[in-house]
Amino acid sequence: MEGKHKGEVWLDWLLVLVLLVGTGLTISFFVKQKIHSSNAGVAVPGPPGTIVHKYADALNIAMQFLDIQKSGKLENNQIPWRGDSALKDGSEAKLDLSKGMYDAGDHIKFGFPMAFTATILSWSILEYGDQMQAVGQLDPALDSLRWITDYLVNAHPSDNVLYIQVGDPKMDHNCWERPERMTEPRPLLQVNISAPGSDVAAETAAALASASLVFRSTDSDYSASLLKHAIQLFSFADNYRGYYSNSIPDIQTYYNSTGYGDEPLWAASWLFHATKDESYFRYLMEENGEEFGNLGSSSWFSWDNKLAGVYVLLSRVSFFGSKDIPNANFVLQNYRASAEALMCSLLPESPTATCSRTEDGLIWVSEWNSLQHPLASALLAAIYSDYMLTSQTTKLSCYYRDFTPKDVRNFAISQADYLLGKNAMKMSYLVGYGDKYPQYVHHRGASIPVNATTGCKDGEVWLNSTDPNPNVAIGAVVGGPFLNGSFIDYRNNYMQNEPTIYNSAFTVGLLSSLVTTSSVVSSFS
Repeated sequence: MEGKHKGEVWLDWLLVLVLLVGTGLTISFFVKQKIHSSNAGVAVPGPPGTIVHKYADALNIAMQFLDIQKSGKLENNQIPWRGDSALKDGSEAKLDLSKGMYDAGDHIKFGFPMAFTATILSWSILEYGDQMQAVGQLDPALDSLRWITDYLVNAHPSDNVLYIQVGDPKMDHNCWERPERMTEPRPLLQVNISAPGSDVAAETAAALASASLVFRSTDSDYSASLLKHAIQLFSFADNYRGYYSNSIPDIQTYYNSTGYGDEPLWAASWLFHATKDESYFRYLMEENGEEFGNLGSSSWFSWDNKLAGVYVLLSRVSFFGSKDIPNANFVLQNYRASAEALMCSLLPESPTATCSRTEDGLIWVSEWNSLQHPLASALLAAIYSDYMLTSQTTKLSCYYRDFTPKDVRNFAISQADYLLGKNAMKMSYLVGYGDKYPQYVHHRGASIPVNATTGCKDGEVWLNSTDPNPNVAIGAVVGGPFLNGSFIDYRNNYMQNEPTIYNSAFTVGLLSSLVTTSSVVSSFS
């Protein structure tokens, strides 16, 4: 980053009822039980059904950018213009930080957005892993997730120390070179007791707690390790409070944190799902939720603000699991009401619809990386619509107007279709999808030929070249259009033309939700 930067299968309910009574039917992904309603005559989805091929094709493409961004000793590398890089990252602290992913078109490993990328990948796998499996994308998603979590575990060498950055952004952004040829120093930054970072530590806790659920049935030892680190990091974040960007002012130009209260709530939500320890739920119910939850309102979901994610994730408990938690209903109603407020703001026909959108319907909040907010919002909408559908919640009331789960899903579809080319530019903003997509992506590795011998500064000839990138950054989701729908495909236009790994995570989740329809699971564990 150069600046601030889900066709359908419907099961006859009578058949399902017979199966449930006779066999206790379980359709599992990671031994997870799919939900069916007790109201005879109303159908909900079962296992994944007919595939929507355009979303399946797009998902296959989107997944590949996460491979492009991998650092370290590559395994089963399918990207012909990528090779091993940054093999000595972490060596100055006697740590192996060679894995992980480069953030965007640069070669910095920013821990805050990288951890968020892992959390979104985990959530997407937990909700839609069966649908990923149906189109052959589950294994790639698991591989990319583990590539990040391996790094995050190594970046947490002791209870109250977390390495949150590898590389010097100023030095890196003054170079234009392939990652395989980097020779510049790769300094490390950490948060600790004297330089706290509740935001980044709690986000990393959320990433590891959610990933522990993903790997629980397939690698129990690894899952337990992830959860142990998550618990330690949550305690660190809560006990030593502060903004990481205040502790490390140099980060403010790149990933400045605007609040540290949302991430502990986000982490506590994931730790509650991972552990069923009610102390995490109490954390959300009591003064922390009151102080930081901003309940009753809505906010934009992003790498910097997790509250909308907290609202939707805790709505899952309200839809499917609150009877098991004493005195939970009132607080859960507040979180769910906030999720409903968010959904109402997203639906274009709602009385409370946000005006923050382009003329052709894209949610639009910021010039910088404008696709982040619509993709994030669409993913939350897809998840929420599936909670409604599976629980047979028939309507969402937005003041005097009611909306169905299909209405909410249609909003998610509209944002996905915009990404894939249904927009004013008639351009796909997912590189490699369709006939027209950006050719001058702001990405060092994509812009420099594999056989080029350029170093730090002389590589700028490729930055300034008027030729399209010699290597296609397939699966990259670029920043996106301006409010008027325009987009300038120019390599130096990093405001619009630079991809990020968290945009890719949102896209993977969103497309996974749309490739087919199935019921969501009652519990992640």
